[in-house]
Amino acid sequence: MTDSCDILISGGGIAGLTAAAVFGAAGFDVICVDPTPPVTDRDADGSDLRTTAFLQPAHGLLQHCGLWDRLEPHAAPLQIMRIVDAGGDIPEPRVVRDFNAADISDQPFGWNLPNWLLRREMVARLHELPNVDFRPGTGTVSLFTRTAEARVGLSDGTRIRTKLVIAADGRNSPMREAAGIKVHTTRYGQKALAFAVTHPIAHENVSTEIHRSGGPFTLVPLPDWQGQPSSAIVWMERGPRAVELLNLPEAEFEAAMTERSCGLFGPLKLASRRTIWPIISQSAERLSAQRVALMAEAAHVVPPIGAQGLNMSLGDLRSLLDLAQTRPDGLGDAQMLEAYHKARHAEIELRVKGIDLLNRASMVEARPLRDARAAGLNALYSMPVVRKTLMQMGLGVR
Repeated sequence: MTDSCDILISGGGIAGLTAAAVFGAAGFDVICVDPTPPVTDRDADGSDLRTTAFLQPAHGLLQHCGLWDRLEPHAAPLQIMRIVDAGGDIPEPRVVRDFNAADISDQPFGWNLPNWLLRREMVARLHELPNVDFRPGTGTVSLFTRTAEARVGLSDGTRIRTKLVIAADGRNSPMREAAGIKVHTTRYGQKALAFAVTHPIAHENVSTEIHRSGGPFTLVPLPDWQGQPSSAIVWMERGPRAVELLNLPEAEFEAAMTERSCGLFGPLKLASRRTIWPIISQSAERLSAQRVALMAEAAHVVPPIGAQGLNMSLGDLRSLLDLAQTRPDGLGDAQMLEAYHKARHAEIELRVKGIDLLNRASMVEARPLRDARAAGLNALYSMPVVRKTLMQMGLGVR
């Protein structure tokens, strides 16, 4: 059986579902496939307990495609980004600096939502769009391209004829591999624990990133859980230590994470199971091939620092949408895809390198290097122009 569409999206994660909603709302005929049906219940096996912070530039895109009205009631605003250096002899804050969105905007930096909930609301939105066909449980298995179109084989035996294939199918992207695009990968020997907690001291819409060694310990605001203030935590550590923490009895784990948080929010209590994720940096040599555009983790992977990952992905999506709407008759052609590569590749490389440096700084064990990190934070913060520029760069504002 052969179907046809304007755009085939390989990948039904947060980025792929957003792309399906955006292009569907813009009037394109879209098929979106993913081999793994989305888990949309917080406590179900396989649910993604990580969270995503949508930074300011994402707001208009989400609003335009009809997602924001669904997401806003569940979103926790991020008004302040607090950086804490706790790299002294004992785990306590020695440098605390607040980056306040009010210094550059009348809106918060962004809004934080759990990934499982994003999948639930995004899938519901796709069902409202008559020109979007979402096929969970079906993956892409083959790719054949010609000048005028691409033909994609699916795992259910269906073949799709399409003008543009968007590979949003993750760091091990089958469509990127089929298109013959190579990647550069950096491994840090780190893993990240992701889970939710409750705590007696309110977060007051402050995202707190605590640096000691091994990687940052980040608390990102969530709406209250069972009447208690709640945060999502990403705890980055060297791999063996992360596995050790994953397997600690609950009471010992809670004591360890409370100590690592410097007690800033009082005793932390687990409010979900613990999940663990490998940390890498990765970037594709090119963002396009014949009739294929790479976006999101198929194009770039960064450590979870500064909410950059998905927001880089939404930059990809905005660029693709602008090009598609400017020349709809040229959807997926060589001119469009070359323009996409040129528009995004240099910025992506710059951000991947920048986040790599931040991650390496957060990992340092030696005391003199930890002291240098604290001094650097002080120096950057003390210059208002530099501080504001860093905040604008973090938002992706030019």
